[in-house]
Amino acid sequence: MSAIYERELDSQLNGLTGYVYGALMLLFAGIYVMVSNLAGSPDFTNVLYSMTFLYLIGIPLLTMRSVAEERHQKTDQLLYSLPLSMTKIVLGKYLALVTVMVMPIAVMALYPLVLNALATAGSVSLKSAYGALTGYIFLGMALTAVGLYISSLMDSPALAAGACFIVLLLAYFLTPLSEYIPSSGLASLAAFALAAAVFALILWRATGNRAVALGLWLALEGALGICYALWPGQFPGLFAEIAGWLAIFDRFDNFAYDIFDVRALVYFASVTAVFLFLTVQAMERRRWAA
Repeated sequence: MSAIYERELDSQLNGLTGYVYGALMLLFAGIYVMVSNLAGSPDFTNVLYSMTFLYLIGIPLLTMRSVAEERHQKTDQLLYSLPLSMTKIVLGKYLALVTVMVMPIAVMALYPLVLNALATAGSVSLKSAYGALTGYIFLGMALTAVGLYISSLMDSPALAAGACFIVLLLAYFLTPLSEYIPSSGLASLAAFALAAAVFALILWRATGNRAVALGLWLALEGALGICYALWPGQFPGLFAEIAGWLAIFDRFDNFAYDIFDVRALVYFASVTAVFLFLTVQAMERRRWAA
């Protein structure tokens, strides 16, 4: 696994990807810190809250080449021939991506200390600042796993970057978008039915098994119909409520309000584990197909 890690890390740092990502993060961090200081007493948690949108650009940029480039250049066959389990290959790539993702954040970890040293009035709460920084890292790790999975499904880095950006953009605006869905029970049922169809399509793309995906879709649609027939009063507003609970970017909000949310960290770790598992399955399918 260490060889895969070193190879992926070398690929990120010998090209422009890692440096562009790092420069982007540090540039906006510097701008937000400066604006925050000019506005009054020093603050760092709101800087991180404002910077969550940068993941929409940074994560697609960072992950687009991880697997899609291998497939584009036909070097993925070398990966499949290695005497390593696909889990170790995926973990090696993922840990290298996380290393690059954390590098500019490690520099940003010095900012609260610098702010306290230069502040003429007030000070940054180091406990809140580093708690928020922990949440920011966990959020980045979860989104990196999502980007790696999307890259494993694509044959082109450009397609991987575009698809990842769209998925993260929808995730970023999931709560506001869900509020546009009418609160009626039928509207929630239709939204759940559409979500079930999208899930079945993703499963088909990941496994290549049309029968399993179709069977799951029919089972989910049938279960939704039964639930609506038995408990119609539970459906009004239910989709928006669940969408708000699943919204990954919203889980960072508590950190911006000086709350160290352990449940959010567990959620980020769970999302990471799920998408790494899906990446392993997608690459296993490619290995056997090859």
